[in-house]
Amino acid sequence: MTVDPERRRAARHVQPTSPPAPQRRRKPPITVARITDAALQVVATQGYDALTMRSVAAVLDTGPASLYAHVVNKADIDELIIGRLCSQLALPAPDPAAWRGQILDVCAQIRDQYLRYPGISRAALAMVATNLDVLRVNEGMLAILLAGGIEPQTAAWAIDALSLYVAGYALETSLVAQRRGRQEDDWVVGRDELVQRFAALPDDTFPQTRRYAAELTSGTGHERFDFALGLIVDNLAQRLPA
Repeated sequence: MTVDPERRRAARHVQPTSPPAPQRRRKPPITVARITDAALQVVATQGYDALTMRSVAAVLDTGPASLYAHVVNKADIDELIIGRLCSQLALPAPDPAAWRGQILDVCAQIRDQYLRYPGISRAALAMVATNLDVLRVNEGMLAILLAGGIEPQTAAWAIDALSLYVAGYALETSLVAQRRGRQEDDWVVGRDELVQRFAALPDDTFPQTRRYAAELTSGTGHERFDFALGLIVDNLAQRLPA
C-alpha cells in the first residue's frame, strides 16, 4: 500500500517532537550516617589533618552549610567518627577468670581501628565522650575490670590510662608512617642506624645509652604496645585484695 504523497509532504513539514529532557539525577539526601562515612573517607585517604567541614562537604558534593542541618561543628564529627569505630568493637561477656586477657583484647581492637585511619586517635584524645557507641565501650571495659575484682575508682582511672596510651600509640605510629612517606623527612632513621648513632655517643657522657643501645631500640611497635599495657594491667592485678 502506497502512502499518499501529500501526507508524506505534510509529515516533512511537521516540527519533530523533541525527546523528553533527561531528568536530573537527584542526589541522595544528606544524613548523619553519610556525613560520618564521608569523614572517615577523608581521614582514610588524606589523613586526619585534612578533616574539615569543607572536605567532608566536598566528598558529599555539597557545600559546608548543608552539613549544619545535621551536625553542630567539626567536634561533633569527631565524636561521630570515633563512635563509628567503637561500634565495630566486639565486647566480651565479663569473665572474672579471664578479665586480664579480655581488657587487653579490647584495647588491641581499639588500636587496630585507629590504625586504619591515619591520625584519627587525635579526635579521641580531645573528646569528652557522650556518644552512645563510645559509652558502650567504656561500659564494657568497666564491667570487665569490675568482674576481675578491681575497685571501682581504680577501674575508672585505669580505663582512662589505657585509653590515653592506646590513642597516643596509634597517633605516634601514624605520624611515623606519615613522615616516612615524605621525601623531605628522610631523617626518620631505622633501628640499625639508630644503634650506630647511640654506639657513637661519648662514653663519658652516655655510658648506659652506649652499653644498652640494642635494648633501647629493640622490639616491634606492637611488642612495645603489649608490654606497656601489660605493665598497667599487671599493676591492677597486684592491687587485688589478698
